[in-house]
Amino acid sequence: MTTIDSVTDIVSIRDLQVSTVIGVYDWEREIEQALTFSVDMASDVARAASRDDLRDALDYSAVAHTVKCVVIEGKFQLIETAAERVAQRLVADFGLQWVRVQVVKPITSDGYTAAITVERGPHQAKLL
Repeated sequence: MTTIDSVTDIVSIRDLQVSTVIGVYDWEREIEQALTFSVDMASDVARAASRDDLRDALDYSAVAHTVKCVVIEGKFQLIETAAERVAQRLVADFGLQWVRVQVVKPITSDGYTAAITVERGPHQAKLL
């Protein structure tokens, strides 16, 4: 099994937009808001690159679908929870040794953007 120390390849998804129920206030529980996800995953791409075969690659389309499902089904109150649950699911479902998940939530009423970034591996996901 590959460890983060021996893998220098990173597969990333940027600017994945997910509309979902998110927030702690009553009015937020009645609407959908857009969150933006960026995900970095340690993955040895050498075999996929040499064989040019999706079966040997980390399928970023499947990863994006998983992120969307976790967040839409979760209807979380906090973006911290959304980031944590996405990271846990990606580690479990894709056998990742390391993942970084960033969630960005525009707070348009106050003119700023909130963001949270978590980094996880399989040993951390099991403890949580």
